[in-house]
Amino acid sequence: MPKLEIKNISIETASKRVVEDVSFALASGEVHILMGPNGSGKSSLVGGVFGHPKYKIVEGSLLLDGEDITALPTEKKAKRGLFLSLQYLPSVAGVTLGAFLHRAHKELTGEVVPVLEFYKRAEGMAQAIGIDPAFLKRDLNSGLSGGEKKQSEILQLAVLAPKFAVLDEIDSGVDVDSLVKVFAAIELLRKQGTGFLLITHYPNILERITPDAVHIMNQGKVVASGDAELAREVSASGFKNYIKE
Repeated sequence: MPKLEIKNISIETASKRVVEDVSFALASGEVHILMGPNGSGKSSLVGGVFGHPKYKIVEGSLLLDGEDITALPTEKKAKRGLFLSLQYLPSVAGVTLGAFLHRAHKELTGEVVPVLEFYKRAEGMAQAIGIDPAFLKRDLNSGLSGGEKKQSEILQLAVLAPKFAVLDEIDSGVDVDSLVKVFAAIELLRKQGTGFLLITHYPNILERITPDAVHIMNQGKVVASGDAELAREVSASGFKNYIKE
């Protein structure tokens, strides 16, 4: 069974320690929620794990199926089966989403699929999660609203079907209709074996999905872990029980 392990990872940026000794493991088909107040270190953890040049892993390791992939560049981590949904997406005018996905699929899998056949597959996946297949003909993230960008990105996720996906602030600034489609895709891929780490500071995410585990970060550390009940407690009382001045 595929497994993604974050083991005792500490991260620095501009010589400042922003993540301290974080550990948890995510198995195939599991959904974990990482939550905490703004500035708690959630996005810094993701940046470091995926190789953003601003962040440096100074201790610990990232293991995928037992292989240490800590030092691999971002594109090689993607080829190993990792997917990152960003808060702010780059726009690429003149390149359609369908063309991008066709090339990305070839790079990730080595499978050469005729363009029309690939488009039919992608259209079928779009329909399965309730997204308009017309997105495939639009320029990559160009001229899209916030909700449309999230739908475009979740379609990328659904078509590429990674081993593990990290979705950063998936429910921030996204309209309700788009969120329905996002979580439809998560549930579909979860059943097919994709593991998810969902990052948020909104505990009401439980209205849309039941996680296998919940982790709370504050001041760069995981200060509590548990099941969905932990998130419900935060929903009722906020993060005050886990924040130290």
